[in-house]
Amino acid sequence: MEDLAQRGMLENTLVIAATEFGRTPEINVNAGRDHWPNAFSIVVAGGGIQGGRVIGETDRNCFAVTERPVRVEELLATVYVKLGIDFGKVYRTPIGRPVKIIDEPFEPVRELLA
Repeated sequence: MEDLAQRGMLENTLVIAATEFGRTPEINVNAGRDHWPNAFSIVVAGGGIQGGRVIGETDRNCFAVTERPVRVEELLATVYVKLGIDFGKVYRTPIGRPVKIIDEPFEPVRELLA
């Protein structure tokens, strides 16, 4: 990101670091961590994103989200807004089948939109 910023490209490049799950807050019996979909972090930067903030909060032990949970669909809606894609539009396959990018009507994460 530093290189993108130095080259003046960060505002035109959307950077996202995400996984499909987090890791358990506690070490397991094998001295490792297991999959933990209950709470995890995602980094979003550049591309006109309002940076320098943390959205959401977990309990003290990171077992559960306690404030402002963000659904994956909300993150996708945010990405689509920044890319200029109408995520509410119904698209059609070559054979005419209707397809929605996001099945339910989710809103973008307003705190990230500059």
